[in-house]
Amino acid sequence: MSDNRLGTAVSPYLRQHAANPVDWREWGPDAFAEARERDVPVLVSVGYATCHWCHVMARESFSDPEIGGLLRRDFVAVKVDREERPDVDASLMAAASAFTQQLGWPLTVFATPEGRVFFAGTYYPPVPVGQVGSFRQVLAAVLDAWRERRSEVDANATAIAAAIRQGAEADAAAQGGAASDQGEPRLPSVDAIHSVTGQLAAAEDTTYGGFGGAPKFPSAPLLEFLREVAADGDDDAAALLDRSLRAVRDTELTDADGGVFRYATKRDWSVPHYERMLYDNAGLLAVAEPGQARGIADFLRDTLRRDDGAFVAAQDSESTMDGQRVEGAWYRLPLDERGRFAPPPLDDQVLTGWNGLAIRGLVIAGARHGDAEMIALARGAADAIVAGHVRDGHVTVRSSTPRGASSAPPTIEDVGLLAEGLLELALVTGDVAFAQVARSLVDDGLAGRFAVDPVLAAAGTVTGEQPQTALRSGTVALAATAAVLAALTGDAGYREAAAVLVADRAHTGTERPLGHADALGVALTLQRPSREVVVVAPVDDPMRAAAVAARRPGTVVATVTGEQAAAWTAAGFELFAGRDLPGAAAYVCHDRVCGLPARSAADLAAQLAAGATG
Repeated sequence: MSDNRLGTAVSPYLRQHAANPVDWREWGPDAFAEARERDVPVLVSVGYATCHWCHVMARESFSDPEIGGLLRRDFVAVKVDREERPDVDASLMAAASAFTQQLGWPLTVFATPEGRVFFAGTYYPPVPVGQVGSFRQVLAAVLDAWRERRSEVDANATAIAAAIRQGAEADAAAQGGAASDQGEPRLPSVDAIHSVTGQLAAAEDTTYGGFGGAPKFPSAPLLEFLREVAADGDDDAAALLDRSLRAVRDTELTDADGGVFRYATKRDWSVPHYERMLYDNAGLLAVAEPGQARGIADFLRDTLRRDDGAFVAAQDSESTMDGQRVEGAWYRLPLDERGRFAPPPLDDQVLTGWNGLAIRGLVIAGARHGDAEMIALARGAADAIVAGHVRDGHVTVRSSTPRGASSAPPTIEDVGLLAEGLLELALVTGDVAFAQVARSLVDDGLAGRFAVDPVLAAAGTVTGEQPQTALRSGTVALAATAAVLAALTGDAGYREAAAVLVADRAHTGTERPLGHADALGVALTLQRPSREVVVVAPVDDPMRAAAVAARRPGTVVATVTGEQAAAWTAAGFELFAGRDLPGAAAYVCHDRVCGLPARSAADLAAQLAAGATG
């Protein structure tokens, strides 16, 4: 008889395991208190709803009544959705790295009742494969260690927790100490940032495109860094970006409907890992050429968009065809034949941060390519997230589904990515309300108002946000937004805070750009003199397009109507003060000191080219 507690979970991943014969618990103090009372180890299994190998392990092991009975008798079993709880996932991943460098999901972790990890791995098969033991063998070995070598288990767990704590303290010290004795933030030089292009060129797969061998990931933050450097005058970066985007666009990694898969298992971008994540597609929107961006936007609109305008997290790799659960088969059908079968299911979580990333990508692509529908999709998502996940200017919900809001605390990813998306939307649409929410979110983020998980806190294994290769960092997004707010408000404190947030990451990125490329892009912006371009004109005025085309590191572009300019001024955004001359006008400003207004697109283009201050 199972006491499985996941049937009422908000998370779709947890609910997928509600019928397992395993007595799963959700992550929290109660599960670890039970382990202390029974003096048994805790098995923590981490995955997400569209994870193929998570499904495989569920079918092979977690659906096995014998394994269910073993876990019920000798362990407390805990399920974690990494999309819902990135804080828990980051901590457990840090611990797991002590045992394997082949990290991924499902993540299989064994912890003491105090929450400290003493052994970890990823997917375990039902029978031994090579040097990898079966899941039953792993459970038996863990129990043997727990019962016969308990002091060794406790010592290992304590040492791993201490290493995690020391790493987190070092990260905090580096971030807090990123200013020199003179109080100036230590950022890498422009030349050092540009030199990273050479490193990336050396890592390029010149045969098939992209970077490295198999598996091949699109790595949207890396591609966006190349776009930033290209806009700063680096032709080699522009060529490398173009080749990389074509590799993603013209291979099996991009589906026939425009959506992009998470990665390819082969060096030539073939045999995709078929799940499709919101964050990959949203990130690529910010760099994609027009046709590629349009295809991704269509995928977001037609597949991941809810009726209220928000976007769900992902689409599964597997679908049911002819009564069988299979990976990839639906995607391999021609588009006109897919309607005969149910599509792969969705991870129906609406994640605040990922929607912020989608809002940003849609706005950047819509403005760059003159696509009003993309901007409308961004506004729809922004309205839905602000209405459902934000209260009084503060993010209160990280994740929600049709079953309600998750109790998982919002993270810096949610605050930073949403703030950045909302401010991008405000600058393009002229709607100051989005900018006001963004400013409030940035203030929250800079104040460090984030809940700390009690289990991780008690174990001393809180890691904070970790660098990622596929998803723009919330910390970096917070810094980028703060830098823009400095230009809009005249508050230099925002720019100083931005530099402190990214300085250490950017220095690391000059040597190891993978995982830190987004910080390099913000550092480049902060190393350039601030330039602001404000267009006060009707929505169809050609000066708007000319201004958008001028976007590069260090340049903030805002397009508003006359009435909107007054609203921005009233809301405390000083850049817009006095920009209320009769008729359409555009202003090119340097550190908020503006030249004579341009009255035509040609005049504006000339001022931008000359760097005129008037």
